[in-house]
Order: sequence, then C-alpha cells, then structure tokens
Amino acid sequence: MSKPKGFEKPIGFRDYLPHAVSKLRKIENDVLNCMNQWGYRQIMTPTLEYYDTVGVASSTSDQKLYKLLNNRGQALVLRSEMTAPVARVVSSLLKDEPLPLRLSYHANVFRAIEEEAGREAEFYQTGVELVGDDSPEADAEVVALAIASLQAAGVGTFKIAMGHVGFLNGLFQEVAPGLPEVQEELKSHLLGRDYVAFRDALGRLTLTEEQKEEMDGLLRLRGGKEICGQALELSRHPLARASIEHLCKVWEVLEAYEVSQHVLIDLTMVGDFTYYTGMTFEGYAAELGFPVCSGGRYDNLLQQFGRSVPSTGFSLKTNRILDGVRGTEERQELPTLVQYDALRRREGLEESMRLRAKGHVVVTRLVSEPGDLTTADAKAGAGTEDGKRYGEIYTFVSFVKERS
Repeated sequence: MSKPKGFEKPIGFRDYLPHAVSKLRKIENDVLNCMNQWGYRQIMTPTLEYYDTVGVASSTSDQKLYKLLNNRGQALVLRSEMTAPVARVVSSLLKDEPLPLRLSYHANVFRAIEEEAGREAEFYQTGVELVGDDSPEADAEVVALAIASLQAAGVGTFKIAMGHVGFLNGLFQEVAPGLPEVQEELKSHLLGRDYVAFRDALGRLTLTEEQKEEMDGLLRLRGGKEICGQALELSRHPLARASIEHLCKVWEVLEAYEVSQHVLIDLTMVGDFTYYTGMTFEGYAAELGFPVCSGGRYDNLLQQFGRSVPSTGFSLKTNRILDGVRGTEERQELPTLVQYDALRRREGLEESMRLRAKGHVVVTRLVSEPGDLTTADAKAGAGTEDGKRYGEIYTFVSFVKERS
C-alpha cells in the first residue's frame, strides 16, 4: 500500500474552511440558545468511551464502530452517537438530581463507513434528552422543540414524520404470532422503505383476507389527526391500540403548541436504532431528500447503566443542515486593518485594542516603507464575496500624518 500524500485525509473525513466553520458555529449557537430557552442545560462527554458500556448500549452495529485499545488492553470506541453517553452520565454523575432532567449537547460523532458509500465518518449532532417523564406531554415537547430548533437553524420549509414503534410491534405480533424473525424482517423492510419486499414477506404468511387488507392499508397510514382513528380500526392488539392512543394525545399537545401543521403521522416509520420503544420521528427539509433530524422514546436504554428511567429526545444532523440547507444568510463583518511602523507601534496597538474592546474584528500589520502601505482605495483582495479584505484602515506611521 502506497504512503498517503501529505495533503490527503482518511476517507469519510473533511476539513472545514473558515466560511463553513462560521456557518456551523452560528447553527450550533442559535440552536443551543433555543434549547436553553426551553430549559435544556448543555452537557459535554468524552470523545472516547468504553466499548463494553457505551459502545454496546449505543446499538450501533460493531461494523460501524471505531474501536481501539488503550495501554491497558481495554477496548474503547469513538462515540457513534450522543444518547448512550448522556444515559451513562444521567445514571452516574446526575443520579441524585431531581427528575425530569433536560439536557442538550453539540458534539462530533464517528461511524465507520464503506469507502464507496460517499458518506461522512465524522459528523456533528446537536440535540436534547428529556429524562424521567413518560407522558405524551414529554414526547410532544421534544417534537415541538425539534421544530423550534430547525427554525433556529435557518431551515425554512420542513416536515416532521411521526410514528410509534409499539403500534408496529403490536400489529406484527397479531399477524405473525410466535415468529419474531418474521416480525423483525417486516420492520426491516419498512425501515428501508422497501414496500415490494414487505409485501413479499407478507405473502409468505398464512393470513386471512381481512388481515391482508389491513396490512395493505398500513402502507397508506400517512396524514394528520384522522390517521389515529383509522389505525384504531386496523388492529385489535392491546399494544397497538395503546400506542395509537398515546400518539393521539401527543398530537393534541402539538395542536396546543400550534405546530401540528409541521407534523405528519406516518405509521410505517421505524426508528433506525433498536433502543427506541415508543414514539419516533424524523424531520425532512424541502431542499433535501434525507432526514435533518430524528428522535424518539427509548425507555429501556438507561437500564443498561443500572437506572430504570423513561427518556425521550432528538438530534439535529448539523452537517446536513450546513451543507444542504440555504438557511439565513449571515453577513460577515470585514476586519479592520491597523497598520503601523516601528516608531508608532505603541499607538497602533493601542488603537487595535480599543477597537477590539468595542467589538470590532481587527488585524494588525507592521510596515517599513511607504510602498508597503495598504490605502483606502486599495482594499480589494481575495477572501470575501464583495472583493474587499478590510472594512476600515487605520494607519500609524511616521511618514503619514493622518489615518485613512
């Protein structure tokens, strides 16, 4: 294998140039400020975690984990998502804090990818976890906050698709009792949106005509509040019915938040992590064909850390928002240039500190002769959209008496 060149990076990793960093930080700060206004306190966790705890609990497949050994031979992982690390902290350092807990985060996460897939191995997530509340109010709160967070990030047009894992579990237990492998296969096809394979799997089951019609009707269960009533007619299984009743209550709370116009009930939706136990949702921006946020309820995850507490939450896929959504245009302030020679260095640096104290961006430059000066009518240069490098220029040199 040839040695990589000095400018090459591992596949799936990227550099962020100044304009991208500025946009990323604005999204991050605006979203975290929004979450803070809803009472969510920011938390930070290590990039490295133990494989046997957070690595296993994350439900990310082993093939997608970056694993390594420390100098004691213990298996570590680069965090692949943030929910499991937060669950670890809630079960340990925050175990004595009163519930419910509202926590937010912004962090880079890592997942190994196939080289030909063209996907990123390192990306950013900004999200929240609401721990200690299993009510429809809590589920509705995180959906409403996800909507507010997308708006804060500058995503103008989007839709939230909301489903419930319990409904599908109950429905598939009804049509394929005692066949957990078949039930998982059906959910797998729905996760991949492969409805042809879904119908083929159903065709291998011995179903009544009524059940066949019900399963075919499942694929059409998308819409507003009316879907709740239609779903109740589709199944008599207690789990399925209880799940739909919970989802109906969530919808009612979203109506009270006055955000239900952004939400679509989609009962074919399956969360992509096995730890989801209840309501799940995904957010799609008009500019993109893939989710920009996802979340749901995961009531059993904290049990893996010795604490049985219900939880719900979501994360924004910040990289996708950065790369694919126009958002709000932020005009960057051009820096002010303070240039000086050796004799007037103190004056120049004092002026630069005064301007910085007033909130201006200032760069400084030592000049040695008149030919080195940058003048007000020679500000053009690369680096900004309008072709200017500096907004103002202050000159402190012994051979120029006035500032330009």
